Amino acid sequence: MNFEYNETQFMIAQSIKDFAEKNIRPFIMEWDEAQIFPIDLFKKLGEMGFMGILVPVELGGSGLGYHEYVTIIEELSKVDPSIGLSVAAHNSLCTNHILTFGNEEQKKKWIPKLASGEHIGAWGLTEHNTGSDAGGMNTTATKDGDHWIINGAKNFITHAISGDISVVIVRTGEKGDSKGMTAFVFEKGMSGFTSGKKENKLGMRASETAELIFDNCRIPDANRLGEVGQGFIQSMKILDGGRISIGALSLGIAKGAYEASLKYSKERHQFGKAISEFQGISFKLADMATEIEASELLIHKAAYLKEQNKPVTTAGAMAKMYASEMCCKVANEAIQIHGGYGYTKDFPVEKFYRDAKLCTIGEGTTEIQKVVISRNLLR
Repeated sequence: MNFEYNETQFMIAQSIKDFAEKNIRPFIMEWDEAQIFPIDLFKKLGEMGFMGILVPVELGGSGLGYHEYVTIIEELSKVDPSIGLSVAAHNSLCTNHILTFGNEEQKKKWIPKLASGEHIGAWGLTEHNTGSDAGGMNTTATKDGDHWIINGAKNFITHAISGDISVVIVRTGEKGDSKGMTAFVFEKGMSGFTSGKKENKLGMRASETAELIFDNCRIPDANRLGEVGQGFIQSMKILDGGRISIGALSLGIAKGAYEASLKYSKERHQFGKAISEFQGISFKLADMATEIEASELLIHKAAYLKEQNKPVTTAGAMAKMYASEMCCKVANEAIQIHGGYGYTKDFPVEKFYRDAKLCTIGEGTTEIQKVVISRNLLR
């Protein structure tokens, strides 16, 4: 067991820090207030190799592993969690789904442009009435010769408006049948394939979230990923890795909020001394640091299992559940340490507080993680 960054991770962390200070930090609140999705930023991230992190070099990616992936998402999220979320969704959901389940022709067609950042990726499972109950989805695909006709809608989809490539799971069988769903790749501009309203969100406001709408959308069978009926099973495997992503996102948020609080507590004076010298504040910092450390270990254990192709469902769910709840707690304490200033937009902890909550909801709520963990324990 090695708890230190290797040389690659250290170089990645430093390059992300430098990039974020120049290209992200000056614009955080502008993007947040206006809900601007900064597409040009993701093109730059693509040039650095961070839009195809897990993609093999021969397909135009960086060929890195999950520890490096966690490092990248964490470092971005320490500055702006919205950017960390979008990079995670692009890499671990859309791109990774094609990489994992696509055939060689499909990979060569779509992966290089996704890995370079030339194309932005989206991934659609959730619907208006079927959040955690994916098996009850209403978006359907009907076979028509060498094509499929798709009708329905997906919501809460990251990059639904700006995405060039969308991997979407639709129903090809009966409701409730785990083998009644199939994954397809949709390209922007397809007839009958459009996006709906952008959600006006509490946090993560620079990460675009909207509907995907299918109105008699005709898609060739060549765009089907894997076998008919395997879409839900594929999705569960993709979400195993996605939970590591949300864990890394949560870790970055917590570290950003903690570091801001540590700095503020040393600078803010009351009753003639820094507030960090009061036990009430120092104990908060101790709790925050300890829970961050515990989360980091859980996340990297899950990353290790993923890289070794070992079962990761339980470890990923534990890492996601603990880290997401932890980041909400840390962000809350960060506001408390900052006092009245923490409630203003002049200090970064206000945004960390708003951004943190999504981590307990997206890619499986805390309650769903407990279902996953307990089922595996009892099995």
